[in-house]
Amino acid sequence: MTPIPPSDEPFNPFGHLDLDLSDSELRETAYEIFVGACGSPGGGRLLSYVSHSGRLFDWTPPGPSFQRSLTFSSGSKVKRSLGLNSPKKKKGPGSAPVSPVNKTNQHPTIGEMMRIQMKISDEIDCRVRPALLKIASELVGRRIESIVLPVELLHQFKASDFQTQHEYNEWQRRQLKILELGLLLHPKIPLDKKDSSAQQLSKIIHTAYEHHMVTGKHSEEVKTLRGVTNQLACRSFHGDDSEMCHWADGIPLNLRLYQFLLESLFDIETPTIIINEIDEMLEFIKRTWGILGINQRFHNLCFVWVLFDRFLSTGQVENNLLLACANLLLEIKEDADSDSGFSTQYSKILNSTLMFIFKWAEKGLFGYREFFYRGNVELMHIVLSIGLLADELMVEKSSCDDDMRKIVYETSGKVDTYIRSSMKMAFSQIRDKLMTSRKSTKRQQTNFNQLPALCVIAQEITDLAFTEKEIYSPILAKHHPLPVGVAVATLHSCFGQQVKAFISNITDLTPDVIQVLIAADKMEKCLVQMAVEDSFDSEDGGKSIIQEMSPYETEIVIGDLVKSWIQTRVERLTQWVHSNLKKEVWNPKVNQGQFGQSVVEVLRTISETLEAYFLLPIPLHAALLPDLINGLDKSLQDYIFKAKSTSGKYFLPKHFNLYIQFMFLTISFHHLTGSRNKFLPKIPSLSQMAENRTTKDNYDYDYDDDDDSCGILQLCVRVNTFIYIRKELQIFQERVVAQLSSTGSRTTDKGNIVNYYKISFNLSLTACEDGIQELCEVTGYKLVFHELNHVFWKGLYIDGASSSRIEPFLEELEENLEKITGIVHDDSVRTRVITEIMRASCDGFLLVLLAGGHSRNFTLQDSFNIQEDFHLLVDLFWSHGDRLPTELISKFSAPVEGILPLFATDTETLIQQCKALAVDKGGRLPESGEWDRNDPNTILRVLCHRDDRVAFKFLKNNFHLPKNV
Repeated sequence: MTPIPPSDEPFNPFGHLDLDLSDSELRETAYEIFVGACGSPGGGRLLSYVSHSGRLFDWTPPGPSFQRSLTFSSGSKVKRSLGLNSPKKKKGPGSAPVSPVNKTNQHPTIGEMMRIQMKISDEIDCRVRPALLKIASELVGRRIESIVLPVELLHQFKASDFQTQHEYNEWQRRQLKILELGLLLHPKIPLDKKDSSAQQLSKIIHTAYEHHMVTGKHSEEVKTLRGVTNQLACRSFHGDDSEMCHWADGIPLNLRLYQFLLESLFDIETPTIIINEIDEMLEFIKRTWGILGINQRFHNLCFVWVLFDRFLSTGQVENNLLLACANLLLEIKEDADSDSGFSTQYSKILNSTLMFIFKWAEKGLFGYREFFYRGNVELMHIVLSIGLLADELMVEKSSCDDDMRKIVYETSGKVDTYIRSSMKMAFSQIRDKLMTSRKSTKRQQTNFNQLPALCVIAQEITDLAFTEKEIYSPILAKHHPLPVGVAVATLHSCFGQQVKAFISNITDLTPDVIQVLIAADKMEKCLVQMAVEDSFDSEDGGKSIIQEMSPYETEIVIGDLVKSWIQTRVERLTQWVHSNLKKEVWNPKVNQGQFGQSVVEVLRTISETLEAYFLLPIPLHAALLPDLINGLDKSLQDYIFKAKSTSGKYFLPKHFNLYIQFMFLTISFHHLTGSRNKFLPKIPSLSQMAENRTTKDNYDYDYDDDDDSCGILQLCVRVNTFIYIRKELQIFQERVVAQLSSTGSRTTDKGNIVNYYKISFNLSLTACEDGIQELCEVTGYKLVFHELNHVFWKGLYIDGASSSRIEPFLEELEENLEKITGIVHDDSVRTRVITEIMRASCDGFLLVLLAGGHSRNFTLQDSFNIQEDFHLLVDLFWSHGDRLPTELISKFSAPVEGILPLFATDTETLIQQCKALAVDKGGRLPESGEWDRNDPNTILRVLCHRDDRVAFKFLKNNFHLPKNV
């Protein structure tokens, strides 16, 4: 069996504790509570201390009690109620491991059994039992629920009672964490935030975390702790028992502790089996209910989760655990039917548990043929029952929750979905397996030598339908009236899609075509017959299922003729695109409406083709319309691609970032770290930039394409063209919808018509959107790095930051922005164009500052001019709110704003920061891939451009510049 995969994320319906406590720590606490509850006067028996061979302490109450020996019981009421079968062979009573008691041929006591089952060591047990004995003796008739057990244990023990100081510290920290969880973080009774006792307890606990308190009978710290905890624990709701101390009964602490107690009921050596002594063990476990605030409802809920979690964690091999879980859910349902007065916390945990079980069950049921087979079909019955039961319970307890009800529908509807999903998966597996085997052959692959594959698939589907009817349908029939009918109808639909795809490629009737059609017809008749037999006694006589199984052969001849017509029209349009697009002139002065004239012809051709299509004398326009739309869509997409591809190749942001990362962010830093990395590429790096005082490295950015058709204004015309296409495609879609409505389509709603008949130019619309974005990016980087190269890269801060400021660049940039604004009329697209220009400007500004070449060096005093220039650049894009929104400006200016403070930082500080951030990892600095003020590569670049002797000396000493520098 393939296990049904559970959730990828760790899950516990009880919630997570807000403190870090290990399972062993929680298990020890649960054991302490168990021993205290069973040994106190309120627990029913007192503890006595004896000493005998092999044990230091033991339980010795009179009569049947916690001390009574466990014997093998052939019948268990709890197991029978849960539907559990006793194991055929047990290694010993309770399958407990060999202990000193077992070695003397004595049956273990309940106390000894619990210690073994909870994995408590003899050392811990010998320390806990006498302490609890002393605590019980001091109760003087009171119940164990009237004390705060961790405080009393702190009162009993001191450091000398433990073998090591570390063991004592960890034990004390655990007790304090339990107090913090039970009284402060998850109290039974909500706390007032201003409660002085809570504040005092928090202070005591956190102080003890740092400086361990002194414990023991004479400890003043413990006495103070007892007073504070009693004030918090003895609070009660109106009408509650005033003697009760609430310190471990808050959710989720109590449920997590109780979970460990219930997990002790599983055999240690065979974790899928519950021990035979479950009745006696549960009798004593239930004595902890008073301390933990557990009742029968929470017990059932916890037990459900423990059983289900154990089923999952042990590989889903023990069906009895899942069956027991289902039987417990039935008890919970009966409780829900008889009483609707559930607490909010209980309902929340119940729904969380049910939802997890339900989702897990659905994972298996949506593809049940993958997880269940003839040998384990009964497990499918259990999974289906528990999934539907969990869903039913969620409906009952969440009748007022609209969100919950949205995912819930009738049982038969869910089973219907499971059947359809599983059949689709089975069909896909048959098809993919066959296609994979065909592709593995070495013969030439053509359409017609693939045709017989449909014959094989048809036979496989027939066999699949019979196995479905024989194995799975009897289980599904308990929850669905027509399981066979739904299964064959789904298979019929899946194969029908393959038949339609086959028909779409038919040009002539050949022997292969006839063979496939006969096989499809034979399979169809078999499936229809099975559907009729299954629905014979149904209310509508199977009419709904038969109607769902649309015949395959009705559109063959018409489809062939119409597809030939569609192909001719689409090819004609494609040829026109190829021959005429090259003649397009993307000039705003020539093109009326400021978009390309070629697109007018393309869209006119598409409009005429659609109109001619609906004039064809065929009865099924809608059935073949997707083929026509798809063909026209691809042709128009081709036009868009070609219109975009002739716009030239320029630096785009993604190319810019790759260039920066490759050329500037890789550096060999072996001179600082004392090691040499042999694997660093020999490329221009920061170390070479540091040599800009002797090496002439003018980094220039030129473009190969100076064609007038690729100017800034021409790019804007292309953008307008794509905007125009988007608008016209919407008009085409509305016309097609109107035509379909007038010809009697199956639905009259516009949205339904579009979705049902797939009336969408998705390829063209996507291409338009991508083209607009790419052209916006090209426009931004072409304008900054090409059109304005003479005032930006070749002008800004050349030979000094004070002599060549940013004003010339801003003047020409503003002129270009005005031109772009006048051409691009769509507000959203115009904003995108200007956004990309700002992005390019900010990228270029950083490039000037950090990779500007030997002619750019800055003093500390230049930082004011640099910052002022950048603010002028940002203000240009703000332009009194007429250009870009504030959030966009802030987004793209943030990287530069983060770097600018480095230019205002003195050289010594920069050097120290650079050294502090350097990490010796194979001779390389840590690399973030982007310039950042906390990136050592960025700081080093600032030093490379710093015009003072300290920076020069640092670079010379660490990068071994020539002596004549």
